[in-house]
This record gives sequence, structure tokens and C-alpha cells, in this order.
Amino acid sequence: MVTYRQDDTQTLPQHYGAALDHFGRLVRQVEPEQWGLPTPCRAWSVRDLVNHATVQQLWVPPLLAGANAVSLADLLTGDQLGDDPALAWKRAAAEAEEAVHGKRALDGTVTLWHGPALAAHLCSQLAMDTVVHAWDLARAIGADDRLPHLLVAFALREVSGYADRLSASGLFDAPVRLAPDADSQTRLLALTGRDPRGH
Repeated sequence: MVTYRQDDTQTLPQHYGAALDHFGRLVRQVEPEQWGLPTPCRAWSVRDLVNHATVQQLWVPPLLAGANAVSLADLLTGDQLGDDPALAWKRAAAEAEEAVHGKRALDGTVTLWHGPALAAHLCSQLAMDTVVHAWDLARAIGADDRLPHLLVAFALREVSGYADRLSASGLFDAPVRLAPDADSQTRLLALTGRDPRGH
């Protein structure tokens, strides 16, 4: 689901890179025995979660280069982590970040399953998703789950425009009801169907 967002193409690459960096720091903290642990994402283990994030990044370079999502579907499905999940993530993230920082990379459109979409909209949503999944990963492995303030602010701006439609996609739980004075990170998590008080 790619919808409207307001972040411009001047600041988006920095937010995108920061989201990848934060998620990558958590991937490097995963111990060998933790890859099978459950996460706040229903039915996803730590490995499933990192694979999902890795596959998302693998899609970015070819899509920004003009490939059609339909033509990539069979190439980038299933487990892409192999024997070294941290290295697989690192490579995918590096290639995606390079693509996003390419000259005028975010000025055009990408061809998704349902048709064309603005490249900036796609990458902004993927950056938001990476931020939220960083919290999922931290919770799963017992790491510090506090998200960087700038990333929280970015992700909250991104998701606020369509939070009421997330659960209809089937990819998110319904928003969680919160106290009016909830902080920004708590509101971000709640909008994406996550209850910070538990999994």
C-alpha cells in the first residue's frame, strides 16, 4: 500500500539511511540462538522479520531503475538470508541506500503490482516500516527498544496520513487505543497496531 506522504526528496534519503542504520545495529545484536524467537509481528520469528526487511530493500534498486514489480516477484520471494543473515541484511541495505541516494532517484515513478506510484512515496513508506520493525526486533531480542527521536517524528508524520487504512490491508493490526498524553513513540506504535505495554 503506497499512499500520500509529505516528506520531500531532499530530506527523505537521510531519513531512509538513518532507518537502515538503526535496524542494522539491531540485526548485529541478534545472537545465534535468537533467530527463532517470536516477535510482536504475529507468526513471524526474528529471522522472518529480518528476512521481510531484507527483501524490501532488495526490491528498491531494481524498482528505482525501472523494473516492473511483477517481473521481480519470483526473484525476491522466500528466504533471502542464507547462512549469514546479518551479512545478507547489510548487503541489501547498502544497495538500497545507494539507489535511494542516486541522482533524481526519487523524482520519478516506480511500477508496482497495481500500477505506477511515486518513487518518493514508496521509499518513504519503506523507511517508516523499517523504523517500526526496528522496535519489533528490539523487543524480540531484549535490546533497547527506544527509537531515535528524529526517526519517530519522521515515521509518525508518514503513517498519520493513512493509519486508519492500515488494518484493512491485512498487514497491520487495528490501532491501539491510548491515553491522550501518550508520547510520540507510543503513538507511532499504536497507529501501527502495536501495544508498547506488551506484544
